[in-house]
Amino acid sequence: MEGVYKNWRVLTATLFAAILVIGAYMLAHGFESPATVEASTETALLQAIATKDSDGDGLPDWEESLYGTDPKVADTFNLGMSDGAAVAKGLIVPKAIADIPSATSTPGMDAAEYAAEGLTPPTAGTLTSAFAQSFFTLYVATKQANGGAALSEEQTSSITNQALTSLSASIAATPDFKSATDIRVSGSGPEALKAFAVNAEAVLLKNTADASTTDIKYLQAALIDNDDTAFVHLESISKMYRGSAAGLAALSVPGELAETDLSLINTLMRLSEIDSDFSHATTDPLATMFALQQYMKTVTALQTAFENIGKVYAGVGVRLPAGLPGASFVNVIADITPAAGGK
Repeated sequence: MEGVYKNWRVLTATLFAAILVIGAYMLAHGFESPATVEASTETALLQAIATKDSDGDGLPDWEESLYGTDPKVADTFNLGMSDGAAVAKGLIVPKAIADIPSATSTPGMDAAEYAAEGLTPPTAGTLTSAFAQSFFTLYVATKQANGGAALSEEQTSSITNQALTSLSASIAATPDFKSATDIRVSGSGPEALKAFAVNAEAVLLKNTADASTTDIKYLQAALIDNDDTAFVHLESISKMYRGSAAGLAALSVPGELAETDLSLINTLMRLSEIDSDFSHATTDPLATMFALQQYMKTVTALQTAFENIGKVYAGVGVRLPAGLPGASFVNVIADITPAAGGK
């Protein structure tokens, strides 16, 4: 098992190179980003996650979540050296290695041992821990197939990509919050659409967030400016999106708007999940990185959903000037476009 953690330092560079390449690919292949979200911001945030080292121990925070060390304590296990130095010497190995049965593996700490040290065990069930377990399981199997010889950097990179692909597939397979059969369709025509706009507006006004800026700016504040209070705001924004999606899903919708309403509901819930992943950047950094890759596509989908809502109402001749009940729901895009254009 010694060769596994000796090559772990190679993996860290490979992993983030792979993720940054994935992010660049997504940006280059047709995701029209809103004017308020630029590719440079996403890249800066990805790099911030990759390099953030809260306790200055030479071990980035995202790696600390894999090793079971504390990102805010430089010498987690009181070894007389920084966690980074202990990892370099092989005194601390990733928890996933300890969890793989092997006569040569380093025993992992159980919950009682963590408690005795006054520490919090590594978060289970995160994408980061799932990646680590997948990677090291593949590593051990590949090394055994290789006759026990150390793996090359190319083989390690291949294993990394397999583990990342597996994670990406599981994320892509996540079902929508609601399907067409879950939506209650009732009525049609101008009056039904006006009534729905009033009810939908009430749902959105009821679900507000304790926030003064956007989710992406809060993530930037948390990761780059080290503002931990930003995570609280991200949770608040996530709750707002979640409540809005659930509230809209409970309404009966006119037939003309059913498809667009479903798209809006699922997009709001997806944004809720993304912002929740943002808020766990320190405990599940890989989830945050994947969420960043989905963010611009999802924000664009939200914009499209509201544009389509406006088109449906305009198509049947329903116009709700500002100030009338339901107007803010129908005119979301129309209201913000002049401001965005500086008019």
